[in-house]
Amino acid sequence: MGVFIRELSAEVNNQTIVFIRNLVAALIFIPLILKNRRSFLQTNRIGLHLFRTVSGLTAMYCFFYLIGKLTLTDAMLFNYSAPIYIPLIAWFWLSEPLSKKQYYSVIVGFIGVLLILKPTQGILNINSLAGLAAGTLAACAFLSVQQLGKTEAPLLTVFYFSFFSTIISSVPMIWAYQPIAQPQVIQLIAVGLLATMSQFCLTKAYSLAPASQISPVQYLSIMFAGIFGWIIWSETPDMWSYGGAAFIVAAALLTLNFERKPST
Repeated sequence: MGVFIRELSAEVNNQTIVFIRNLVAALIFIPLILKNRRSFLQTNRIGLHLFRTVSGLTAMYCFFYLIGKLTLTDAMLFNYSAPIYIPLIAWFWLSEPLSKKQYYSVIVGFIGVLLILKPTQGILNINSLAGLAAGTLAACAFLSVQQLGKTEAPLLTVFYFSFFSTIISSVPMIWAYQPIAQPQVIQLIAVGLLATMSQFCLTKAYSLAPASQISPVQYLSIMFAGIFGWIIWSETPDMWSYGGAAFIVAAALLTLNFERKPST
């Protein structure tokens, strides 16, 4: 998905990429809606679905923007920095206690983020702010999905995100609309299909195994991003990216390790 977005970003604006990605996902659900009608759409947590949509959609705008501006590896690292923010957000939002070990894992993760921000190039710039926003808002979306998972079916959560995201992301198209060539249309559809397939696979994975086993495997995306970036655009991560990746992945795995330990 990242490869297609990177290719598209040279000629297609970010608003269009995000809208088509969500539109394709929403259209995939039409057969399910027609088959199940009201039983599929019933929910008592529409407010939390909207919060999950706003946080996740804004993170998506930031992430797709970063793919067009940074190396694919750095963009992916910002997106996968979300786990390091989760303990702090859970403490603030859900009043969950922050253990000393989690506190240390957050510090390790922030060191990784600072390295990805490239201290030699100046930390406070639009790319850095977008990267921080992408990780923080993705963490908010992740916690929202966890809360929704207590009462909602996974497919229902994915559907409402796709449905609301399509409606909201259609608004910027009023002023951001642009003609699109046929090859770009095919790539845009591919982005939507790949993103939706990823969501379905991830939803299924979390239904089969605990997060402590699934999340580490997700970090293979960073490795694949590095491989694709090197093959297609001759991108080579610098020492800051390597160091940041090590700290961010270590912090995420430490956080998961602490969460899966039974309380005494």
